Amino acid sequence: MVTEINFDGIVGPSHNYAGLSLGNLAATSHAGDASYPRAAALQGIAKMRHNMALGLPQGFFVPLPRPNPDYLPRLGATPETDPVLTAQSWSASSMWTANAATVSPAPDSADGRCHLTPANLVTMPHRAQEWPDTMRQLALAFADRTHFALHDPVPPTFGDEGAANHMRLCEGHGAPGVEVFVYGRSGGAFPARQHEQASRAVARLHGLDPARTVFVEQAPEAIAAGAFHNDVVSVANERVLFTHAEAFADQQGAYDAIRAKFPALEVVEVPSDAVSLGEAIKTYLFNAQLLTLPSGEMGLVVPTECTDSPAVSAWLDSMVASNGPIRRVLPVDVRQSMANGGGPACLRLRVVADPATVDPRFILSEAKADLLERTITANWPEQIDMADVGNPALAKDIVAARQALLEALDLSELG
Repeated sequence: MVTEINFDGIVGPSHNYAGLSLGNLAATSHAGDASYPRAAALQGIAKMRHNMALGLPQGFFVPLPRPNPDYLPRLGATPETDPVLTAQSWSASSMWTANAATVSPAPDSADGRCHLTPANLVTMPHRAQEWPDTMRQLALAFADRTHFALHDPVPPTFGDEGAANHMRLCEGHGAPGVEVFVYGRSGGAFPARQHEQASRAVARLHGLDPARTVFVEQAPEAIAAGAFHNDVVSVANERVLFTHAEAFADQQGAYDAIRAKFPALEVVEVPSDAVSLGEAIKTYLFNAQLLTLPSGEMGLVVPTECTDSPAVSAWLDSMVASNGPIRRVLPVDVRQSMANGGGPACLRLRVVADPATVDPRFILSEAKADLLERTITANWPEQIDMADVGNPALAKDIVAARQALLEALDLSELG
């Protein structure tokens, strides 16, 4: 049966706070802090368990090879000569699988297959190295070519950051939908990471009907405030668009453009006088998982930072009390990810498909979650200080930890 499956990235054993992501205020504000890879990975597993307990299918992706063995040699550098490049080679940012690819479900595509295009992530050097290994993993998980089509990334001239800048509206996940691509324009202190031409290329490659495709510009003010991806200020699910009032360059124009192709649109807009743009970005109110629960009602999986904020908590309470389309607020603790700039939505890639068509090694069960927890507890470093990044002994331990996970999951071909 076709349904939505959320694939979460397991936080890798090299998780650290190097502050590499310009424009990601959480990441840069925690630069130099000690990180806790084991706790981070276990928090991610707990979030996946939480969503499975709601009755939702859950998948996962494994960490990419880190330290990247090819990165420094190709640049003629060593840990001793260039600590910044070394930190990039250690980056565990692939855990944010919302940036792994853009996904168009089978009901939207011309050939009736689910299409995936890995993001080139060219804007940030620590992320631009990800796509070849991401593609290997996607090719394995979605190997059934009768149901899935996997494309090469968009050429790196055009920056593409994947599903974090893509939304889908539909009457039900298995029904034809309207796909919304959100792009940015350069200017201001921080770069716009999603290029309009990258979004248009993905739509063409996926065989989308122009009559059911919308392109919207993100507000430059939102990017300048730290909304480096659209999913920091907007999230959609079925008929509902949950968004901040300052998310788009032309807010009403965006609503009109979407509604012209999807008349059933329901907008839940958070006004600036209730939650400021800065507070929304600080708490990652919109970097939430907006989900259709088995009961048919919608739930919003938010980071606990939202319930810690008086303004955000009060607004969420009023939203639920208003009897609108979002009926439940479900807090989860992903503080280690949040401190590096990624909330619940960053950690997952949404794929609408029949779980039976996916390689079962990437589908989570309670028994497999137990296995992941045991393997992580036994192998992941408890703490990484920035002075440790580049340490050969720690690097060896990190490589061994990932290998132990691959062996436990029977995924050694990704080694």
